[in-house]
Amino acid sequence: MSQRRTPTRANLRTPVRSLGRVFAPLFALLLFAAAAPAQQPKPSEAEIEAVYVFKFSQFITWPRTSQSASSFQICVLGDDPLGTYLDRTIRGESVNGKPVVERRIARPQDAQGCAILYIGRSEDFRLRQDLMTLHDWPVLTVSDIPNFADKGGMIEFVLQSGRVRFEVNLAPAEQAGLSFSSELLKVAVNVKGAAAPGSH
Repeated sequence: MSQRRTPTRANLRTPVRSLGRVFAPLFALLLFAAAAPAQQPKPSEAEIEAVYVFKFSQFITWPRTSQSASSFQICVLGDDPLGTYLDRTIRGESVNGKPVVERRIARPQDAQGCAILYIGRSEDFRLRQDLMTLHDWPVLTVSDIPNFADKGGMIEFVLQSGRVRFEVNLAPAEQAGLSFSSELLKVAVNVKGAAAPGSH
């Protein structure tokens, strides 16, 4: 992925939460950058990824055994390029009646209770070890680390024609008991692993 641009002041003022509401249907997320009002700066890659991370929660089903927590936790391991964008995207939001909260963790072992885990690029050198620790845990793993899906991650952000898109690896997701909706799989640029029997 290309080097991230430092957000401008105008970019930081972009109402991410309002933008997220506009693109509620997942298909519309693919037009995220192009659909921003002309007077506003083009959303950054980090801003778009933050909205994607939250919206994934609407198209994935977690096993019932993992739904006892009082909140829906989106966690970040390693460096955090999403920063305030994710904070603002999830502010006041809920999933299945549970408030969405963000938690930053220092070790993959701390991901117990996380529903979604964004893994920063600083974890690339120990990614396989991280994923082994998370093996079978009902946690959706997401990252923009190159070849993340090939290495056992579930959703990898990629740039395609200048747009942020994503690839899916169904094998580790199904092993962890996660089910992906067919709508999500349709808009992925690539689906690895098993076919879609786990989708709904």
